[in-house]
Amino acid sequence: MRKSQRIHCVAVAALSALALTACGEKKPEGGAMPPPEVGVVTVTPSSVAIVNELPGRLEGVRTAEVRARVEGIVLSRNYTEGGEVKAGQVMFRIDPAPYQAQLASAKASLERAEANAVSARQKAERYKPLVAANAVSKQEYDDAVAAAGQANADIASAKAALTTAQINLGYTTVTAPISGRAGRALVTEGALVGKGEATKLTVVEQVDPIWVTFTQPAAEVTRLRRAIESGAVKGVNGGAKVHLYVEDGREYEQTGKLLFSDMTVDPTTGAITLRAQFANPKRELLSGTFVRVKIEQGVDENAMTVPQRALIRNAQGASVLVVGNDGKVAAVPVKAPQAIGDRWVVTEGLKGGEKVIVEGLQKVKVGAPAKAVPFQQDGAAKPASTQASDPQPAADTKAGAKAEAQADAKSDAKQG
Repeated sequence: MRKSQRIHCVAVAALSALALTACGEKKPEGGAMPPPEVGVVTVTPSSVAIVNELPGRLEGVRTAEVRARVEGIVLSRNYTEGGEVKAGQVMFRIDPAPYQAQLASAKASLERAEANAVSARQKAERYKPLVAANAVSKQEYDDAVAAAGQANADIASAKAALTTAQINLGYTTVTAPISGRAGRALVTEGALVGKGEATKLTVVEQVDPIWVTFTQPAAEVTRLRRAIESGAVKGVNGGAKVHLYVEDGREYEQTGKLLFSDMTVDPTTGAITLRAQFANPKRELLSGTFVRVKIEQGVDENAMTVPQRALIRNAQGASVLVVGNDGKVAAVPVKAPQAIGDRWVVTEGLKGGEKVIVEGLQKVKVGAPAKAVPFQQDGAAKPASTQASDPQPAADTKAGAKAEAQADAKSDAKQG
């Protein structure tokens, strides 16, 4: 009798808990579900810089190939590979002995020519009064004058040969043609250079400042120029600013300036070549590196922008969801060719004043009603629903009733 009474009490407790749970989960009758809340931003015109991101390549402002201009054996390398050199600094020395001998020979030839010229002039001067007295023939006098002129020409030729010998001897000392960073040596001591050609010894490149050459589609340039001429876009005063991004995506700390824009279009690519200059005091930028640049070419003072998370892209193109004046959701096709920061610049589709859905896109569908609330960028997370925690006491009641029934059964078994 005692056992059956306890089981009856446990059953009544369990049924009571289930009833309470059912009552707690029962939805109110007679009312439709309210429209879902969505976070929206109101589109308003703002001033936005027109920035184009383009691929480019770094190159030195000046590049000089250091070559052997005379034939000979390399005696020494007089610079540090990869180091900085100054214009006129000695980089290589070629064996000067043959050219020293040529210089000495040229000096001797000049002295001989000068001595012959003195004799020829004196002979012509002696013949001049004699031809007047018919003591010598006129032909002999003419020959003496011609010999004196030829002797003067020989002097000029000897002087030129002497200058050439001096230049060739100077070429045996190879100096840096410009200041900059010197590359690796392409020859070693003992190598024969200049045999039939001007052998390349190394390269010196000036990389501070450094250039970045890049291309831009001609259609974009034409479109921008027309927009500036029409007043839709304001031109950049004082030249366009250029930002450079290296291979790892990091932005270079120095801002560059646009030097020039080519006047012709490359027929193979349909693009225009542009060049910008950057300061490179730490030599961080290396010539030949592929980079990306962002160039500010104008300012659109009435640009329409939306947060990036509001834009929807699919096979049909880009669109945004807006809450209309009737409180219903509508899809608006847009064109958003450029992103600036965390926002898309919309060029077509929005006129201003639209309430664009930013948060809660998954809760709505086109044509359905929605409640628009201002979107808070740094809003706190919403608390969890209380309905999920309401059944917990009922679950605990059922677990406690089950445990009590098991304890009573064990007690009765021991008593039996």
